[in-house]
Amino acid sequence: MQEHHRDSYVLKAREQGYRSRAIFKLEEIQRKDRVLKAGQFVLDLGAAPGGWSEYASRIVGDRGRVLALDLLPMDPVAGVEFVQGDFSEIEILDQLLELAGDRRFDLVLSDMAPSLSGIDSVDQPKSMYLAELALDVAREFLTADGAFVVKLFQGEGFENLVSALRQSFKTVKLRKPGASRSRSSEIYAVCVGLR
Repeated sequence: MQEHHRDSYVLKAREQGYRSRAIFKLEEIQRKDRVLKAGQFVLDLGAAPGGWSEYASRIVGDRGRVLALDLLPMDPVAGVEFVQGDFSEIEILDQLLELAGDRRFDLVLSDMAPSLSGIDSVDQPKSMYLAELALDVAREFLTADGAFVVKLFQGEGFENLVSALRQSFKTVKLRKPGASRSRSSEIYAVCVGLR
């Protein structure tokens, strides 16, 4: 906990009034890859506490729209519609699709991670499962030229999932933002152009 409270990105997030340090990960991805654009329709999976949704909402602006989903509750974010629940459950997915209407997403963001036990043989399969679920949603509901940003954890199953991403998207770049802790195995796949 002491390390967390001394973390420069945690301090910077507090100083700038952000909900979490994770916003700096998306900010760096945006600087490099320009996945967010004005007027987009964005789905943010695993959104709580809301930093990515808040950042996305500012960029997409009034003509854009952000839908956010998480198992955990999330304080309201201006310009963001929030659904609490598990999107692998049909009634929660139906709620999302009802909000979306006929429009497909321009961008699906997934910063999802399981509650970590510290046991790699337990945590890694859970994290891969969440990334696979997010990929299923992206494949099903993205526009043809849409983009998908997903958190992955390097370890068992990682190479297979990256291969599946490359089969599904024309361009796949792997990014390790500066705000990711150096000892963390997390890495983000930035995928553009649904095949």
